[in-house]
Amino acid sequence: MCGFGISLHANHQSVNQNEPSIVCGAERTDLYLPLLQGKRVGIVANQTSVVGKTHLIDTLLSYNIDIVRIYTPEHGFRGDVEAGGNVNNSRDKRTGLEIVSLYGRSVKPSRESMQGIDLMVFDIQDVGCRFYTYISTLHYVMEACAENAVPLAVLDRPNPNGYFIGGCVLHDTSLVSFVGMHPVPVVYGMTIGEYAQMINGEHWLGTSKARVTGEKGNLHCDLIVIPLRNYFRKGLYPLSVAPSPNLRTLNAVLLYPYLCFFEGTPVSVGRGTDFPFEIIGYPNYKCGDKSDCIDFTPRSSPYKDTLCCGEKLSVPEVVAAITDVNSVLSLFGAVSSQYEKYPAKDKFFQPFFDKLAGSKDVKEAIKGNINIATAETKWQQEIRRFKQIRQQYLLYGD
Repeated sequence: MCGFGISLHANHQSVNQNEPSIVCGAERTDLYLPLLQGKRVGIVANQTSVVGKTHLIDTLLSYNIDIVRIYTPEHGFRGDVEAGGNVNNSRDKRTGLEIVSLYGRSVKPSRESMQGIDLMVFDIQDVGCRFYTYISTLHYVMEACAENAVPLAVLDRPNPNGYFIGGCVLHDTSLVSFVGMHPVPVVYGMTIGEYAQMINGEHWLGTSKARVTGEKGNLHCDLIVIPLRNYFRKGLYPLSVAPSPNLRTLNAVLLYPYLCFFEGTPVSVGRGTDFPFEIIGYPNYKCGDKSDCIDFTPRSSPYKDTLCCGEKLSVPEVVAAITDVNSVLSLFGAVSSQYEKYPAKDKFFQPFFDKLAGSKDVKEAIKGNINIATAETKWQQEIRRFKQIRQQYLLYGD
């Protein structure tokens, strides 16, 4: 069974421990095995694709499902490749199956790699943020399936950050990239199955950057979502398998929507340490309380192999600001506070920050160069519009 626990902070509602556990789509074999039997199947999977404690690939092979090929996203099939690292085509040592990389030189299954596939299955644990690239992989898998007339079954999984919606909606075509492809907020409050339905329903397939301007694409994926059972959107969902090398704990997963923006600044989030995305800092960092300071040495840029000082964070400390649901900038509270204390403010914001934020106005608001009230009004209008669109695709209520 998928794990399910109690609340960490105000926006999570407490869960009665006597309530039944969440059942993930991958565990509902009675619903999807009939679709796969007698078919040549492609599987989009990584280390999170498990049925209980058994990998989905092994589960399906035990049912004599004909798996033709595995496709894998950023971080690789085993989830051990660092962010941005090269993921190569290979073969699974255990099963001998071909593994096609969907990260690096090719992010979309080619027509050649789709040969011999009657049905595609997508089963990957997402974390509910626009810049987490698994939803970009989902988009390109759906597009390839649509182009090659291959049906797609998405085995749904809970969104650990599904309890709120926050951040700017991406509309600037100059900021569209693999870390932001769709006109959605930074945190969109949907499971990956619901998100797949929105990609299809909003006709985002078959377009390029025009998808964020409202232009409709010309492709439609033959999609079926295998739903969760007993899913409670505002509950806490501890992940049984780390979704990527630097999101190892529930604390990191819940801090990720707030701390990932530092990837576009000179502030380290501790990649390669024992607590990535649970710490922020840099060399000569000034802590307010020396007792809260911690030394760490990142194993990737910035400050690779350089001793840094910083603060180890917990969810309540950072998430407290999000209780002001009327403020889009509340999601950027940690960034704003670090900007105020950073000694070289002209070097704080780097170009990648705008792609993560989805708007060039965020940094200008933090700098005080534009009217925050005016920006907030615009952002809130965009979020209200998104919520109306989102409502059509929800499978589990709100």
